[in-house]
Amino acid sequence: MADRVAENVEFDGGVVVGVDGSESSVHALQCAANEASCHKLVLHVLRAWSVRSVPRPPDCPPGQVPTLEEFEEQAQRRTEEFVRAKLGDHPPYPVQVHVVHAPPAQALIQASERADILVVGNRGRGGFAEMLLGSVAEQCVRQAHCPVLVVRPHG
Repeated sequence: MADRVAENVEFDGGVVVGVDGSESSVHALQCAANEASCHKLVLHVLRAWSVRSVPRPPDCPPGQVPTLEEFEEQAQRRTEEFVRAKLGDHPPYPVQVHVVHAPPAQALIQASERADILVVGNRGRGGFAEMLLGSVAEQCVRQAHCPVLVVRPHG
């Protein structure tokens, strides 16, 4: 187990995409994968998590509270499964999955410091359906340190 959970990520360059499992993040992941493939860049898939947003680890006994490290392992496992389900087992570009115990906008803006481009969906799991741009996407557009691509669903 890790000594402490990750609160930020370190890498040099590439395409960063935020995912949360929403339909909007599926479109963002697919668009980011296309960018990584076209420009021969590493695809960094970033999942910001909290105890409320990650399912309880299945191997934690009833009556026990999982540790943050166990929640982090569950977030990593679930995100890797999500990416594999959407991109396949062997995409033609390098993929790195990062999970960060932080608010989504904070994690994405921090990651944008080292990214070539940041890709986000227009809306995640929270908020109001009628909004054209969710709060995380808006914060990224306003504060990111690299170009930001906001992906809207087709149709």
